[in-house]
Amino acid sequence: MYSEGTIIRVIGPVVQAAGMTGSRMYESVRVGNEDLIGEIITLEGDVATIQVYEETAGIIPGEPVKRTGLPLSVELGPGLLGTIYDGIQRPLEVLKIESGDMIKRGVTASALDLTKTWHFTPLIHVGQSVHPGDRIGSVLESASIVHYIQVPVGISGTVRTIASEGDYSISERVAGIETTDGLKDITMLQRWAVRDARPIVRRFDPQEPLITGQRIIDTLFPLVKGGTAAIPGPFGSGKTVVQHQLAKWVNADIIVYVGCGERGNEMAEVLTQFPGLHDPRTGEALIKRMVLIANTSNMPVAAREASIYTGITIAEYYRDMGYDVALMADSTSRWAEAMREISGRLEEMPGEEGYPAYLSSRLAEFYERAGRVQTLGSEERIGSVSIIGAVSPPGGDFSEPVTQNTLRIVKVFWALDAELAYQRHFPAINWLMSYSLYAKVVDPWWVVHAGPEWPEMKQQMMEILQKESEIQEIIRLVGPETLPEEDKLSLIQAEVLRESYLRQFAFHPVDTYTNPKTQYLMLMNIFGFFRRAEEAIDQGVLASEIRNLPVFVQLSRMGTAGEDEVLQLHNSFEDILNASFQTVGGV
Repeated sequence: MYSEGTIIRVIGPVVQAAGMTGSRMYESVRVGNEDLIGEIITLEGDVATIQVYEETAGIIPGEPVKRTGLPLSVELGPGLLGTIYDGIQRPLEVLKIESGDMIKRGVTASALDLTKTWHFTPLIHVGQSVHPGDRIGSVLESASIVHYIQVPVGISGTVRTIASEGDYSISERVAGIETTDGLKDITMLQRWAVRDARPIVRRFDPQEPLITGQRIIDTLFPLVKGGTAAIPGPFGSGKTVVQHQLAKWVNADIIVYVGCGERGNEMAEVLTQFPGLHDPRTGEALIKRMVLIANTSNMPVAAREASIYTGITIAEYYRDMGYDVALMADSTSRWAEAMREISGRLEEMPGEEGYPAYLSSRLAEFYERAGRVQTLGSEERIGSVSIIGAVSPPGGDFSEPVTQNTLRIVKVFWALDAELAYQRHFPAINWLMSYSLYAKVVDPWWVVHAGPEWPEMKQQMMEILQKESEIQEIIRLVGPETLPEEDKLSLIQAEVLRESYLRQFAFHPVDTYTNPKTQYLMLMNIFGFFRRAEEAIDQGVLASEIRNLPVFVQLSRMGTAGEDEVLQLHNSFEDILNASFQTVGGV
């Protein structure tokens, strides 16, 4: 039994308690008569400052603070997938049964169902020597995901007992390991402190792209498995829709979606839409390989920080099994705003725009938990965590601290543009402002899995788009009439790329996702048209005549045509081009 402190001061979500001798930083506590969940964030003598993850209205000095002796932790084990949690890993569906639509203060529930049984298959035998990360057994968590029960970190020794194949709850013993400290019972349930990164053996350089099915991303600004990306953009530019698209379509094994401080209607859309989505990879519901963490803007501000750490810890847990995990955080700006509010309550010296001085280090700690790694265990396994964080800069100002500090850390920058959004061009990713430091890294993969012309076409695409921007500047100065036909053709080429390839309809059943091979065929068709158009211009054909060719319409419809139709168009495209250009005298 740990000592009990007493509340001496309440400052919004921050509470100070005296009599907390022996407490530790980041220790989890229960605050007040209602046992609200909190975490110690500063210690001065026997006075602890606690951030409370629930509403503190009505809490008064004199109420008790109970220590737990444990850091803020999450429960890890079978049953995580398909579950919807709040920021501190309370299952929302269970809480709804207990407290209705509005979560009552002090309500707690086990993150995992302790009564449900899982069919356990042992993978080790008695007398075997095991180490942290070794697989003890397996559980089929869904039709496509095998959940491996592993030796917890810090435990190694000889197996003395191992459960036979059968059905067990996650709290029942499935193995006994003899260690230097005695016999340790192993269950399918583990706990891990959310602020501590789970250990690894080593990191690897990225190699394979994280395919998203979004053409502008996969082609121009790719992300890799184990990479980091940021999506900054003003209100209405489509950040949340892009995050939803990535969650639906990326080729990761596990998806962890964290709604951090987002509006309730947006999060409600996620919670109602995702359980009904069909997973093209498995044929099941997509939710069966997802973990959803919902922390809306009307929930206690301190819980926003916890939600980010809860999400990344669950992602690392599945990574340690050898899976590729993608984590979507929407948005880290709300997390930073929570840090700013807590920092103000603590009367800390503010940094730029009132954010705490440690903003950059907290962001770095979060994004650096991504990576492609060799996990613990005698058997060499490689897993990855990819982090995609949305940023919501006020007024779309990319010079504000959260965006700038994020850009110093991440290697992919998808800059959303309000002007493109107003033009109904989605995804509204500005191709002149965005970048990816992985572009060269993934080229060999695309050459093998798509085609040899991929790097050259990608380079030509960026050159055309940049040239369009330069020509538009000239038009603003002298007008379009003075342009040579070659420049007019460049504008047509850029228009084809924008309308036929870069624009993509998220809610169209076909256009919502384009696989790598189809992306390659689309570009082959587009650049085949470009070559014939350039030849025609050299022979004196006007750019306006080329703009009116019927093939122009066929190119614009490729995104909604489907894989088979694009392939059919590609196979007959040379004949289509010949017929089209003969009408204007081209060869």
